[in-house]
Amino acid sequence: MTHRGVEGTVLGTLFMPYFSGLGNLVFIAVVLKNKGPAEEVAINCWTNNVTNLCLLLAVPALIWGLQLNSKSKAKKAQRESKLHRLSLALTLIAMIFFSLMVWVLGQDGMIDRFDGFALVGLFLFWQCFHVYEVLKENTRSGSSWHPAIIIDLALILVGSALTLVSVDGIVTAIMDSKSGFFSANQLGLLTGWLMVLPNAVLAFYYAYKRKADVVYSSQVGDGHICIPLCIGLYAIFQPMQLPEMFDIGLLFIAVAALLHLICVVLFRGLPKIVAALLVVAYGYSLYWQFA
Repeated sequence: MTHRGVEGTVLGTLFMPYFSGLGNLVFIAVVLKNKGPAEEVAINCWTNNVTNLCLLLAVPALIWGLQLNSKSKAKKAQRESKLHRLSLALTLIAMIFFSLMVWVLGQDGMIDRFDGFALVGLFLFWQCFHVYEVLKENTRSGSSWHPAIIIDLALILVGSALTLVSVDGIVTAIMDSKSGFFSANQLGLLTGWLMVLPNAVLAFYYAYKRKADVVYSSQVGDGHICIPLCIGLYAIFQPMQLPEMFDIGLLFIAVAALLHLICVVLFRGLPKIVAALLVVAYGYSLYWQFA
């Protein structure tokens, strides 16, 4: 898709969240069909987002480094690099806003149907903003996407059908197990780790290719699929009872996103010392969840 005119930040914020977050959307449909516990949907979404922010951005930064500065000294390259950082900063602000919005709506311990419509509406408005930005830039530059991009989207639809079958089988197997770690008691955590695997592939591959803008935008953009879209969609069909301490978990995500925002704006990347702190914070979050 990058060879067909879709530049890195647009690919990461507009397309990759759907591709990598497809499993999370399918998980919602499977849980609704099987009448699974709503609390596990919330845990799945939280696990996905905290893993993106605290592990899948931090580990590649420790190995290869994540620097958003352009290596070229040309004015055009410098200008595009600055625009990418601004777009990423705005996406991080949106992530903080969405997390806090769910926190506010869930103060009564429940996300009801009207809350769900509000969250999905916020997400759709955010996506309309991205589409507008893409169309404006294409109009300004006189560029366009190659028609063959339809083939890529068709392949994604084929992949979505396979994902539906596989996730359905995995969720059914976990829910049928009544004891042990791999059981219905850990459905949200286990599926959260499973759904984050595509994000891990993206993060490590593009970090190895030294494309930090795609690494950052794909992981941050993917967070919007879970919060607010997945939570909102589930609540529309069935009111969601939030698990205990989920409000603190949302604040944890907001603080992690704020830390990334500071690094992007001030340091133009993720310093290794901050990455190490994020890995420690992720380990603590798992200890806190199990405790």
